[in-house]
Amino acid sequence: MNAEPERKFGVVVVGVGRAGTVRIRDLRDPHSSAFLNLIGFVSRRELGSLDDVQQISLEDALCSQEIEVAYICSESSSHEDYIRQFLQAGKHVLVEYPMTLSFTAAQDLWELAAQKGRVLHEEHVELLMEEFAFLRKEVMGKELLKGSLHFTASPLEEEKFGFPAFSGISRLTWLVCLFGELSLISATLEDRKEDQYLKMTVQLETQNKGLLCWIEEKGPGLKRNRYLSFQFKSGSLENVPNAGVNRNIFLKDQDIFIQKLLGQVSSEDLAAEQKRIMHCLGLAEDIQKLCRPQK
Repeated sequence: MNAEPERKFGVVVVGVGRAGTVRIRDLRDPHSSAFLNLIGFVSRRELGSLDDVQQISLEDALCSQEIEVAYICSESSSHEDYIRQFLQAGKHVLVEYPMTLSFTAAQDLWELAAQKGRVLHEEHVELLMEEFAFLRKEVMGKELLKGSLHFTASPLEEEKFGFPAFSGISRLTWLVCLFGELSLISATLEDRKEDQYLKMTVQLETQNKGLLCWIEEKGPGLKRNRYLSFQFKSGSLENVPNAGVNRNIFLKDQDIFIQKLLGQVSSEDLAAEQKRIMHCLGLAEDIQKLCRPQK
């Protein structure tokens, strides 16, 4: 990424909520703008322009020869459709996690990206956080006996963001990246719609028979927090100390995407990443089936 590119990739941002706004900001970063050229944004709202960036229609974005890359920053429920449309149109795609709310749909989209010879990149900024770097260093070489990860936050609209195992897939990704592929033992859901309260409790097992409990708890008045506890054969870890400010994690994720566009990521690394993403999506879908058998 040090060499000046022969040309820049034209980019459209789809969805200008929190993530989309950050993406627009980062696309204007001097380092990024050497490789990427922000053409416009797509939104269901009629905004005209945003920070001097012009709004364009979805149809124009799909047809434009100038646009080669789409950033999908809309609600999770719309990701699959947008990814499919842009891949079919021959565009590279960066999508915020989760890429889909279905294992099969994700599989289809990977196959479509391969057929079209295009990059499909699922953002995982949680793996670029200082807390995760600390955790990975702490657990390296240790054998887990049991552990828990409990996440709390205010309510989230399931229709837009998916079942908690999907909307919370960044926590599951942490566990998989720290302890390897996991087996699902059990999953339960306490869902009190009248109180806007929901609690998903999942029991998982590592390949070495270590036990992990993952809890997603959402309700009014619950602050966004993460509680960790890991017990190893040699010592234990209770929560993560303040590991510092997570600076420019979306920009770092974009750098990874640029490396993929430039063909600078090995096929082995791409395959390993895809395998991990699909493992997490498969677990999320299995958890949903256990908690909501009718779906």
